[in-house]
Amino acid sequence: MKGSTIQSKNFEKDIGQGFKSLVGGELKSYTKIMNEARDLATERMVEEAEELGADAVINVRYSPSAVMQGAAEIIVYGTAVKFL
Repeated sequence: MKGSTIQSKNFEKDIGQGFKSLVGGELKSYTKIMNEARDLATERMVEEAEELGADAVINVRYSPSAVMQGAAEIIVYGTAVKFL
């Protein structure tokens, strides 16, 4: 099973985050974007598993990547199982 999404940054917030990266600390708006992307990709994977009649998805892995400047992709994948 797999699920994925591509999220882009909000360029208005990007200016403030650029300053934050100079002084250090958490880039909270980016953390929020990545959490939302992870949740959406997981939801899509679960929907695919449910469509196939799976009871669970095990061995779940997340793989983030930058697809272009200002956008990131999250892919989540795992093994769908059916209990007998």
